[in-house]
Amino acid sequence: MALQRVTIGFQGSQVLALKMQDPDLDALLKALPAGDWHDITVDDGTVRANLSQVVYVKTDRDESRVGFGA
Repeated sequence: MALQRVTIGFQGSQVLALKMQDPDLDALLKALPAGDWHDITVDDGTVRANLSQVVYVKTDRDESRVGFGA
């Protein structure tokens, strides 16, 4: 499985950039509405985050297209 680039923005302008597998990203996105503490499995370990403080999650799942003919 390929690693996905994920950027998580928190209240107060703090940003966390991670690389994670699709199933771990799906688990994170599913856990967001609850807003609890969540263990995020990343390529080099685990990060525990308070999801009630998350403002946005940006993923690199879809192929980005820039320019004409996009």
